[in-house]
Amino acid sequence: MSRSNYYVGLDIGSSNIRAMIAEEISEEELPRVIGIGAVPSEGIRRGSVVNIDAVAKAANAALEQAERMAGHPAETVVVSVSGTEIACQSALGVIAVGRADGEVARDDMTRVLEEVQTRLTLPLNREIIHVIPKDYRLDDQKNIKDPLGMHGVRLEMNALVVSDSTSHLKNISRSLEQAGTNPDSFVVEPLAAAEAVLHEKQKELGTVLINMGGSTTSLAVFEDGDLLHLAVLPVGGSHVTNDIAIGLRT
Repeated sequence: MSRSNYYVGLDIGSSNIRAMIAEEISEEELPRVIGIGAVPSEGIRRGSVVNIDAVAKAANAALEQAERMAGHPAETVVVSVSGTEIACQSALGVIAVGRADGEVARDDMTRVLEEVQTRLTLPLNREIIHVIPKDYRLDDQKNIKDPLGMHGVRLEMNALVVSDSTSHLKNISRSLEQAGTNPDSFVVEPLAAAEAVLHEKQKELGTVLINMGGSTTSLAVFEDGDLLHLAVLPVGGSHVTNDIAIGLRT
């Protein structure tokens, strides 16, 4: 008999907070959505927490809706975060291949990923959310997408590092603790949106994904299957609505 796994996602936006619970029956099938919840957002301004208690109350209400529909508790959640403090920058990691025969193993892939984070100097008030590999270089061979199993001595990785304000992440974590759940991990909203709506072919050909929210607009740029850039701008749909209302005096 197959054993089900449950996944809980929480999207904290400036206009709405949405929760979703999905069930994975088997690895061969796509997860099935079994519970959703959505409530108007409170305590969030331009993607950042300005009132912990209000965010906790709204998140708890959205999670309760999803839990009642799914019949499964949301003990830990994966949280989609936005906000103008999200930033990305390029980074480089370099290691020597560990095996004597020069074959690149999983351990080498892990070590070069850790090396990127070690060599990157970030301010004390920032925290890394994602390290996204762009391409690898093995000795003199460049633009390698997956060096696993290849042979060489020196392995380099070009990566895109996405970071956010430490205080922002801690405020969200504190709000969720008050709501009775814990964040298992964070994902930046532009990447979550790209995974939801873009095909691999679109990323290969080159695509700019723009997601206009209530008070922020996020964008992610893809080319040759790689993420080139992402950003969150402090302008959203509410600003457009207000400008139209002022212009038309209505």
